[in-house]
Amino acid sequence: MTLWTSQDAAAATGGRVTRDFAIGGVSIDTRTIQPGDLFIALQAARDGHDFVAQALAKGAAAALVSRVPEDVAEDAALLVVPDVLVALEALGRAGRARMSGKVIAITGSVGKTSTKEMARVALAGQGKIHAAEASYNNHWGVPLTLARMPADTDFAIIEIGMNHPGEIEPLARLARPHVAMITTVAAAHLEAFGAIEGIAREKGAIFRGLIQPGTAVIPEDLAVTPLLRDCADESGAIVVGFGQQGVARPLKAETADGATHVRARILGETVDFDLGTAGTHFVMNAVGVLAALAAAGADVAAAGKALSAWQPPLGRGAVEELGGIRLIDDAYNSNPTSLSAGLATLVRLTGGRRVAILGDMLELGPEEIEMHRAMAEDAAMAEIDLVHTAGPLMKALHDALPPTRRGQHAENAADLAARVGDLVAAGDIVLVKGSKSSKVSAVVDALRRTRQSTPPGERKE
Repeated sequence: MTLWTSQDAAAATGGRVTRDFAIGGVSIDTRTIQPGDLFIALQAARDGHDFVAQALAKGAAAALVSRVPEDVAEDAALLVVPDVLVALEALGRAGRARMSGKVIAITGSVGKTSTKEMARVALAGQGKIHAAEASYNNHWGVPLTLARMPADTDFAIIEIGMNHPGEIEPLARLARPHVAMITTVAAAHLEAFGAIEGIAREKGAIFRGLIQPGTAVIPEDLAVTPLLRDCADESGAIVVGFGQQGVARPLKAETADGATHVRARILGETVDFDLGTAGTHFVMNAVGVLAALAAAGADVAAAGKALSAWQPPLGRGAVEELGGIRLIDDAYNSNPTSLSAGLATLVRLTGGRRVAILGDMLELGPEEIEMHRAMAEDAAMAEIDLVHTAGPLMKALHDALPPTRRGQHAENAADLAARVGDLVAAGDIVLVKGSKSSKVSAVVDALRRTRQSTPPGERKE
């Protein structure tokens, strides 16, 4: 399948083509590039121009560059532009413009990637589906996802993230969604915003990119829900609320053996579905996803049935049997809201001692130490048997715990991982959670090594 011809790509970017080509994919990484791809020579931690020759040697059909690298053959197929990132954005914009299907955009402080994957799985059998890889949700990930989108896509799911003010609106305007969903608003990247209200306004900026009349799917049960509703109203969106009080809401959720059966009311229709997780936060996100899909014109009953094939992505709450213990690998990210949800999932699983291994929650601003200390009062803590901690911020939680619940503390995750044999015992149910930069995933890796387990898939960074 031809995704872009050289003529189409040149017209989209305003670039100069050195010779004709046709591409079947778009790549920014020579490690995963496929024959026939267009290699994008982005300037990031390293200059992509240094890898153009390697990409072409691996079968890339052409490369998008701002200069011709010295080690590239004179007859190489190149698309030469003034600025590679600007050209990638233009290619993404053109990819979006030629697609006549429905676009669903998803953002939120917690659960963007897992919710995006829920939407992808739920839409199985309802046409040609296109979704972002992994967590491709930033200033290059969104245009890359759009540039990779086939013109005959029926449903596209675009994940949009942010670290600082002003990031979401331009990405939303690039994606031009018909439906935009916010999973939740929580204290993530709080140091860049000063208050939770600032985060809510930034998340609400996603609605400014909606094609009118667009639909805003918002969580109903938050203190900042009125602010999100204001953002949606300002954008002229149709508002659909999900939550205990929403027009999309769970009627019942029954958990057994790590799975959950849910009955929900979705925009007037009763839908039954199953999720392969005990986490109630996943239940609520699934309700929001079904509302978003219904707003986009999908068959919501069929989507509910298809959801049974969904599993949490590795590192985001997946549960596995691991050499005599049960492991919840939630080591990709953490903030007070997602940690509380992780602890609640831990206490729902029965059969052994409950052990939490926690790394620092980062980017929480000036109240970060108190936020860590306050987790000792979380409702689930009373049912957790032992809490091990790593990092200078988690020391506040360690000190706040009663001695009977206080496990080992280490200055960093690597030190804790070195003691992994002393942290858990056969029969334990173990949650490992922390912000990505806390590197608490080292504990997960050590558990797998010492218990001779092969991870159930490649870790998504």
